[in-house]
Amino acid sequence: MLAHNTLFYTMTEQQPYIIATSRKAYPSFGTQLQPLTGEPFVLIESKEDLTLERLRALRPKKIFFPHWSFIIPESIFSEFECVIFHMTDVPFGRGGSPLQNLIARGIYETKISALRCVKELDAGPVYMKKPLSLYGTAEEIFVRAARQIELMIADMVLHPCTPEEQTGEVVSFARRKPEESNVAHLETLETIFDYIRMLDAEGYPKAFLETQHLRFEFSRASYKPNEILADVRITCK
Repeated sequence: MLAHNTLFYTMTEQQPYIIATSRKAYPSFGTQLQPLTGEPFVLIESKEDLTLERLRALRPKKIFFPHWSFIIPESIFSEFECVIFHMTDVPFGRGGSPLQNLIARGIYETKISALRCVKELDAGPVYMKKPLSLYGTAEEIFVRAARQIELMIADMVLHPCTPEEQTGEVVSFARRKPEESNVAHLETLETIFDYIRMLDAEGYPKAFLETQHLRFEFSRASYKPNEILADVRITCK
């Protein structure tokens, strides 16, 4: 695990690229991307370190946000080229909880879109799109996405391109709420299995059922003929 806010270059060398991420799946990006591209990278993991003052001192060529849980201030994306990654084939699926919203709609193949950050959510011009499978647990999908995003970043560094405006019908997703993880209303094993796996990652509210006094949370689901086997955590309400 890399240290917080790790630097991969010295201030006397060329302008770096920045990786800003708040997800643990991504800290190795800097060490892997530097030998891949021959370019210096800086890793920022805290929104407190993503300040205009610090960025002006670093003078980055681009700032990549592979998984950033915070709003990017307009003062930053208006001054620096900021690239975000969204797990849908935009303009379809702009908005929150893309992985869960896609699987809940029965969509199991998507694209990761690399976008320039603009004021309107997920509406910026597109640098590139790459395919992503949505099979497996949410954690497995995030790991798969991390590898794909790493390759996309390397491609954008080695082969700079001009992003193109989005075309097509805009379909927006609403960020899912914890209570939507309740599987009581579901009617098929396939749908329940999808709910369990799409929420099976650190930091996400697990698929659950409740009785008057107890709460049952499900993870590590395995789909078998006519049944689902899963781990269950039972707590008192």
